[in-house]
Amino acid sequence: MPSGRTHDRITLWCLPAVAALAFGQTQSSNLTLLVSGSYLFGGLMFGPDLDIYSCQYQRWGWFRSIWLPYQKSLNHRSFLSHGPLIGTALRVLYLASWILLLGICGAAIAEKVGNVRWNWEEATANYGRSIWEHRTEMFAVYVGLELGAMSHYLSDWSGSAYKRFKKQGWSGLHSRSKIKRPRRKPTSRPPAKSRK
Repeated sequence: MPSGRTHDRITLWCLPAVAALAFGQTQSSNLTLLVSGSYLFGGLMFGPDLDIYSCQYQRWGWFRSIWLPYQKSLNHRSFLSHGPLIGTALRVLYLASWILLLGICGAAIAEKVGNVRWNWEEATANYGRSIWEHRTEMFAVYVGLELGAMSHYLSDWSGSAYKRFKKQGWSGLHSRSKIKRPRRKPTSRPPAKSRK
């Protein structure tokens, strides 16, 4: 499995190709910017390794604690974190839940402290209408996030395949068996001395 720095390099090296592909498909500089920006965000801060203490996790700074429940509920490299489409969708839903929760708390505090009237039904309707009106832009952002994550798990998978090839030859690429690592022998500890 490549290191965090290697993943970052792969993300940065692939950025020109992602931007060119996005512009070639959309012929729109706005959509290209959305895809490219979300690709960088997806590769550097919002990728599959948020399920462990990683570079991506550390880049969240003060906000990294919001990812602790995510880490505790998923196994590293599980399908839910490293799976195509599903991993990115789950992270988007997870982050959106936090943003929604903080937004509701902030609005409730503003309503109580600031004597501000908040129409929850109108706010929800406006939010839904905004998502519908900007669905193309939202799709472009999701594609960029998925491409950023894809650069990560494809490099993980290709690195694992290369290790299997080195260890088992061509048969290692055809089988889905994992590399067997030798078990460590338990070390015998000296008996604890009783304190007097």
